[in-house]
Amino acid sequence: MGVVTAIDPSVICMRLLLLFLFALGHVPAWALENQLADSPSPYLAMHGEDPVHWQSWGREALERARSEDKLLLISSGYFSCHWCHVMQSESFRDPAVAALLNRYFIPVKLDRELHPALDAHLIDFLERTQGQAGWPLNVFVSPEGYPLVGLTYAPRERFVDLLEQLHELWKTKREQTRDLARRVHLELQQERSAAEGGEEPSPEALRQALWQETFTLANEMEGGFGEQSRFPMAPQILVLLEVQRHWPDPRLAAFLQLTLQQMAEEGLRDHLGGGFFRYTVDPSWQVPHYEKMLYTQALLVQVYLRAAEVFDEPSYATVARDTLDFVLRDMAGRDGGFIASLSAVDAAGHEGGYYLFTRDELRALLGDADADLAMRHWRMQGVPATEGGYLPLTGDDAATLAGPAGDVASMTRRLAAIRGRLLQARQSRGLPADDKQLAGWNGLLLSALSQAAQALDEPRYAQAAQRLRDFLVGTLWLDGELHRATHRGRPIGQAALSDYAYVAAGLSDWAKLPAGRADAKRVTSLVSMAWRRFHSDDGWRASESDLLPGMAETPAMLDDNLPSPSALLLRLSRQSGDGGLQHRAEAAIRAGTVEAARSPFWYAGHAGLVLLPQR
Repeated sequence: MGVVTAIDPSVICMRLLLLFLFALGHVPAWALENQLADSPSPYLAMHGEDPVHWQSWGREALERARSEDKLLLISSGYFSCHWCHVMQSESFRDPAVAALLNRYFIPVKLDRELHPALDAHLIDFLERTQGQAGWPLNVFVSPEGYPLVGLTYAPRERFVDLLEQLHELWKTKREQTRDLARRVHLELQQERSAAEGGEEPSPEALRQALWQETFTLANEMEGGFGEQSRFPMAPQILVLLEVQRHWPDPRLAAFLQLTLQQMAEEGLRDHLGGGFFRYTVDPSWQVPHYEKMLYTQALLVQVYLRAAEVFDEPSYATVARDTLDFVLRDMAGRDGGFIASLSAVDAAGHEGGYYLFTRDELRALLGDADADLAMRHWRMQGVPATEGGYLPLTGDDAATLAGPAGDVASMTRRLAAIRGRLLQARQSRGLPADDKQLAGWNGLLLSALSQAAQALDEPRYAQAAQRLRDFLVGTLWLDGELHRATHRGRPIGQAALSDYAYVAAGLSDWAKLPAGRADAKRVTSLVSMAWRRFHSDDGWRASESDLLPGMAETPAMLDDNLPSPSALLLRLSRQSGDGGLQHRAEAAIRAGTVEAARSPFWYAGHAGLVLLPQR
């Protein structure tokens, strides 16, 4: 039998007042609570105990900012991001910082992997106004939805100074600040409009422009692009491999092979457990930013498989096989799908701590003789590149270690045993994972598995592709709707254009295998759906529900660390056999080529539609 207790009349009055205020849309800051504790996003859930009254992104947060006439802070990040964890620890878990945010702002936490279009819009704002962007991404937005100012990671003191300055500005010059945000938006729109237009270039002019921009950005001494950190740039490399295949050139071949070698042999790759990190923080490919993303693995498998064909180099296929084996072993999720990422920080909160070894640790684990072998084989000698210890790289092979008269087979077995002990030691450290399963990234992996099943004649890759196909079709594509992700079996989020593009591309590659031929019609269905939902006479939009002004349509979407979804859909439309889709695709390709011609390296997918024969 339940126990009946008396309720204080003042509590009843308070609850009625709150209900009344909620109904009017006037909810005082002290009435808000952190909404994220039960979020299906691991990134949002990890902020669920912050003293900040984080709100989930959506129309309700924007309406609350308007009703209370406050600036929003939209803070975007992802689970495996090291500096996201640092800023949480320094600022978002600090009661004094939380008090400022809760009192004067509407704080919103965004998982960029669930809202890629909004995140891209805010990234674009920061890049255009400050010249660079990244995560954690923190942008202050007017109640009308216009970004005002933003920053990435900032130490607590700098962040507090900005909060106080913005509060004072909003309190004393509210209308001027509101107008400033609107003017910045209009200026950025005018800047985009001024850049539009022009004539469609000839294919030869476009190829020359791609060549020139590629070698303006290429580092021909160390491989890769740019002079700072090193990202794989897989979408661009895939197009350049096709350019090399059709127009062989010694300079381009040398650069591509150097880049492939650096990515495979230096710090971008995990030489013990397999797989690739997202990027290195230095131009020499030595020190990675230690998170591992599913899309990185999927795209680099495709890169190395294609490079093996273009250069007739079996070692590249070995890299692809090693990477897929890592994914199947360490990133498998539920129901045949694969998880989003492995964290940059270990269970103790140390960046890279899962992957690094000190000399003392090696000797304690292996003994002196085997430790000496390990240090030579994985190049863990001299002064370590990081304070945490050595990251295993490519060093002396088994034949070199065995010596001229040694037993190479015996040395190979000994090194395999040492590797096993090092991996076991790593596993004991613990590595957090973002176990949500994203439709688009799994679509990219379906392409990788399907291509590997063909190129490597590996039945296990075909079997994994079948399970992944069933996951995408049976779990994420429900009642005619593609969902953005699942978390522990629960569909979450609205699919973006990229999800449709990457899943359709994955199913298209799967349909080239005997077991997948029946899915060719499904590819056309997904592509047609993407045209209806994300395209108009003005071009492509990344999301169906654009709650902020200025998330404009564009005739062509960039390739960055992920392939251009618009270029992928146009290629699939061409290949569909559907006359209507093919006609629309050709018109859209012409419009996109004008955009791509201004910077063909960053629009490599669209440039490839013009330059390369259909595959």
